[in-house]
Amino acid sequence: MNDVLVLNFTYEALNITSFQRAVKLIFSGKAELVHGRDRVVASPSFEMRMPSIIRMLYYIKRPMQKVALTKKNILLRDDHTCQYCGSKGDRLMTVDHVIPRSKGGPSTWENLVCACMRCNNRKNNRSPEHANMSLVRKPRTPKYIPWIQIKRNTLPGEWHKFLFLWNVSIEDRIET
Repeated sequence: MNDVLVLNFTYEALNITSFQRAVKLIFSGKAELVHGRDRVVASPSFEMRMPSIIRMLYYIKRPMQKVALTKKNILLRDDHTCQYCGSKGDRLMTVDHVIPRSKGGPSTWENLVCACMRCNNRKNNRSPEHANMSLVRKPRTPKYIPWIQIKRNTLPGEWHKFLFLWNVSIEDRIET
């Protein structure tokens, strides 16, 4: 894996960059090596460990971006858990309109939920009340779902302590 975690001056995760870009940032004096891998990068006059985590030597201000309304993000917000029966599964989950589109239901964060195929078929083209089903949790707009979290199962172990949202529950990631 040649990906490198880039931390802000305050040790907050900024993004993930390539090994080549990380080395350029270190050599230009814009970043420092926080954690290196076992492999060594060498030239005739210089040698360093291959970077895994670098930290910028100045603060980069970035505004919090809104989360795009996509199927992937709906499933992530609901933690791949059916909002009708509570079953969990990565592959067979669908996105359901709480109030069906045919009944005027919009495609918004507050009207879309993760549902298993069985519950989605059972609810069909009805509201949860008419289908005699209730929601486990009321759908809300998330504050933030970082890109890094999507790839969390493939990240190197040394990155964990810098990814602060790992231990945050799904309720803490959505507005109250």
